[in-house]
Amino acid sequence: MPDEVALNKLCKGIDLKDFVTLPAEVQCIEEPVGLWSRNPPIRVRKAIPTCWLQITIREGKNRQVRRMTAAVGLPTLRLIRYSIGDWTVEGLAPGKWREAEVP
Repeated sequence: MPDEVALNKLCKGIDLKDFVTLPAEVQCIEEPVGLWSRNPPIRVRKAIPTCWLQITIREGKNRQVRRMTAAVGLPTLRLIRYSIGDWTVEGLAPGKWREAEVP
């Protein structure tokens, strides 16, 4: 479970050795409604609590979110990209796609 120290580090930016991340917006959230099952499933450990974080970043470097959470002691078990810019997965069924409307 994340503590205030870990969340504050993510919000201020993390030194990942090859670059320092820009500050991120981070908040704890409930598990998303309508979440599809993962294949293969995530290994659940009853003795180790988990939580969901909503993280908004302003850059997108290789494995950035996973590296950021690992740097503060919070391994990423599942990562869901909800949006890129104004495009979201709202209303999009798992495994489906739609044409991007480019202005």
